Amino acid sequence: MTSKATDQAPASGDGRRADDGFHVFDTTLRDGAQREGINLTVADKLTIARHLDDFGVAFIEGGWPGANPRDTEFFARAQREITFRHAQLVAFGATRRAGGRAADDPQVRALLESGAPVITLVAKAHDRHVEKALRTTLEENLEMVRDTVSHLREQGRRVFVDAEHFFDGYRANPEYAKAVVRTAAEAGADVVVLCDTNGGMLPAQIQAVVATVLADTGARLGIHAQDDTGCAVANTLAAVDAGATHVQCTANGYGERVGNANLFPVVAALELKYGQKVLPEGSLAEMTRISHAIAEVVNLTPSTHQPYVGVSAFAHKAGLHASAIKVDPDLYQHIDPERVGNTMRMLVSDMAGRASIELKGKELGVDLGGDRELVGRVVERVKERELKGYTYEAADASFELLLRAEAEGGPRRYFRTESWRAIVEDRPDGTHANEATVKLWAKGERIVATAEGNGPVNALDRAMRVALERFYPPLAKLELVDYKVRILEGRHGTESTTRVLITTSDGTGEWSTVGVAENVIAASWQALEDAYTYGLLKAGVAPVD
Repeated sequence: MTSKATDQAPASGDGRRADDGFHVFDTTLRDGAQREGINLTVADKLTIARHLDDFGVAFIEGGWPGANPRDTEFFARAQREITFRHAQLVAFGATRRAGGRAADDPQVRALLESGAPVITLVAKAHDRHVEKALRTTLEENLEMVRDTVSHLREQGRRVFVDAEHFFDGYRANPEYAKAVVRTAAEAGADVVVLCDTNGGMLPAQIQAVVATVLADTGARLGIHAQDDTGCAVANTLAAVDAGATHVQCTANGYGERVGNANLFPVVAALELKYGQKVLPEGSLAEMTRISHAIAEVVNLTPSTHQPYVGVSAFAHKAGLHASAIKVDPDLYQHIDPERVGNTMRMLVSDMAGRASIELKGKELGVDLGGDRELVGRVVERVKERELKGYTYEAADASFELLLRAEAEGGPRRYFRTESWRAIVEDRPDGTHANEATVKLWAKGERIVATAEGNGPVNALDRAMRVALERFYPPLAKLELVDYKVRILEGRHGTESTTRVLITTSDGTGEWSTVGVAENVIAASWQALEDAYTYGLLKAGVAPVD
């Protein structure tokens, strides 16, 4: 029977022995890939595996070799193309079929042929699943576990067993569920993972069951929690409290239905709250970057409100909070965001007070010099404009321009708008033509420019470039990368106020600007003016007046 810390400590990628006292096991490439909307190529999986190894997890479950060609190819390429520095690659599969022998089972053979040093076997721990899904006896299911684990151990593989539907099975027949755990451990499984496959458990229930099973079996236990009750992270930590020393998670909580226990808050809690060292030195500070990098690979927008790594995780909006943070950031932050590679942000809105404005000015590099009158004017200006529909928490560039205008005695001027016009022509063949004309003044010269685009806003953007690039060459680098329109409350839908948010890039960074008007094109023009003005400010161009 295995103990909590086995003598089968895994070797790290460079041959050094790794601490085997606690496991962080990532299953993004298998269980996480079952999320609706995720479809990973082999190249995607290799990239994510590299990110996870950089982060420093102990085990990376790569998929089910033999079950589909993509996973089989992944294991073959991973062996050739990745030198793991911290993690060991894990192959996932099932116990052998009923009535056969593990040594003759083609699925078990595929696990060995994957070359993975660690194998996770899924085994039924719920008596009804054994009889109805596997269509075999309870005794034969135990023999399937024993035979498969023993065979893989004889072939030199480290084995973990995922006890599927364990908590539901424990509720229905606790003695049989524990028998599955004992059988796996006695056959040589290093860890038996208790799986909340349906995700219906709550933390107190998890803690009680794990503690009992640990006491009754003596096996080393792990936890695999789904998030159907919104408790996967809490359930994982409750299992740790009860004695589990192996946690299975996915990056950003990806997974089937509503997802799995999120790797990042689990690891952060273990390191920062439990004092459990589970990552290599310095890796925790890479957490935000790794989270966002994996989100990019799976082509899902990173959750802005994700704990620890979301861009809003340490964002402060209320004036009361800002006042306290000005005195001591720890008063409204449970950790220093830099410990997880994130940053504190001050949001400016109609809830802002003086402290919010001062801290935001400091963040943007604008010294307000303790000028209470100036800060008061900015506060009132923000509240006045937000009442009209502007939003500065999502448009830092527009806020900085407003702040500088108040601090410097007037707005930054690189050009002046005389007029603009956008035309949409509906042609007989069903196509549309979009043309814009702008009349601007720059450096004492009046410029009239016309351009076409794939929409009226794009046409205005191009016309502005035609007009201004010869005066300001840095504008050639600017690119409109995002455009959002929101109709604000009004008495009549078509007469309601429109807010436009534009995100612009110069190839090295991005910034957002806002415009508000009754007309969507007029609101877009305001946001474009701010975008161009901020781009020139960022490029270090001196204003003309």
